[in-house]
Amino acid sequence: MSSEPTVLLLGATGRTGGRVLNQLLSRGVRVRAVVRSAERLPADAADHPNLTVVVADLLSLSDEDLARQVQGCEAIISCLGHSASLQGFFGSPRDLVTQATKRVCRAIQTVRPVQPVRLVLMSSVSVNHPGGLDTRRGWFEKAVVWMLRGLVPPARDNQRAADFLYNDIGTAGRHVQWVAVRPDSLLEGDVTPYALHETLVSSLFRPDQTNMANVARFMCELVTDPEVWAAWQGKLPVIVNASPP
Repeated sequence: MSSEPTVLLLGATGRTGGRVLNQLLSRGVRVRAVVRSAERLPADAADHPNLTVVVADLLSLSDEDLARQVQGCEAIISCLGHSASLQGFFGSPRDLVTQATKRVCRAIQTVRPVQPVRLVLMSSVSVNHPGGLDTRRGWFEKAVVWMLRGLVPPARDNQRAADFLYNDIGTAGRHVQWVAVRPDSLLEGDVTPYALHETLVSSLFRPDQTNMANVARFMCELVTDPEVWAAWQGKLPVIVNASPP
């Protein structure tokens, strides 16, 4: 990436997205954040000279406007998700993550960048690897996950977004390359040692834990460190807090 990369950040007012924003700015990265409410940005980042704020509903932007936001960005980080409330889980839009992922990828393809744009999507361990590489879950656990996708829209939404990236964009796209990061149970707390795995490592009924700060750290590493990107491009890494020695 260039010495002064520009990252388009979606979901910057969320709990993980705010941490991503602060970590990107601390690394000297220029950030273009699309938010519905600038007042909800982290107070210590709102007036940063490397931050450009675009107040808009991402799904309401025209194709042309979205392409303009994508233009000039070497990477895109999406921390979009459903808020932990009845309205967030069952209200509209139920396919927020899938819609946003598809629209952003199509905007990149419209821009046709010379170098592929790196898309980092915050996903979940409720998502099965579309390539069938997750062998950790037994039949009963798979049945529970299947029911969750039918009953809880965010679970279905996250899976469909991952399926779109894997099946439609592919693992070596010409204009879009991607990583879908799968944290386990999210916690507050500072950056700590964490572990990365290519497949699921814990049971749905005995989950691991992942600090949101660790998710933010890894996402920032993906868009700023070429070696980290090369190791995980086109994959769905599972990130969990490292066990104490």
